[in-house]
Amino acid sequence: MASREGAEITNAARLVRLRTEHRDLDAAIEALRATAAPDQLQLARLKKRKLRLKDEISALEDALIPDIIA
Repeated sequence: MASREGAEITNAARLVRLRTEHRDLDAAIEALRATAAPDQLQLARLKKRKLRLKDEISALEDALIPDIIA
């Protein structure tokens, strides 16, 4: 039981880091868009990374929040 609680704490900490990175990417994307001639390739890479983070965040949230059968 203790190892499961440790894993949940580790996953919760990882979730916080991923959410922070997701917000940082959002800011970076907006900053890049604000430039006169944004690098479209870099913009696409940042957006793709942001989507991967969103998927990873969703998977971690699903693992941390137990299913409630109604």
